[in-house]
Amino acid sequence: MKGKTRSEQVLIIQRLLICGIIAAHGWARFLSDAVAPFGAWLDGQGFPMGTAIAYAITAIEIIGSAVLAVGIWVPYLSLTFAFIYVMGIILVHAPVGWFVVGLGRNGMEYSVLLVFCLLGFAYHSWPKIKSNDD
Repeated sequence: MKGKTRSEQVLIIQRLLICGIIAAHGWARFLSDAVAPFGAWLDGQGFPMGTAIAYAITAIEIIGSAVLAVGIWVPYLSLTFAFIYVMGIILVHAPVGWFVVGLGRNGMEYSVLLVFCLLGFAYHSWPKIKSNDD
């Protein structure tokens, strides 16, 4: 990270940590044979092709997190992951409340933190548009 400012270094470390969390989420689902049950649950929620969606989300979490970790397609992958986790908040976590543990269980606090970190990465790395004044 030589040549990077302290704030750039912090963003890289945060991005790597978030990528590790996202990868663990996808790998855990894949290795525990939970992709098909996730797809069946999506089908039950009214999503067409729930199993295909579940496999796509899992692949994006596994492959996309590695790509994001090396700093490729940061704004686009960050927005993709943010969308996935916003849908998780809407479908799973918000109905059971805010807290993940303690005063509640499976709430949305953790997912909200992930979403805002991902939106921050997208905002920070979004390609700058040059104007005539630059």
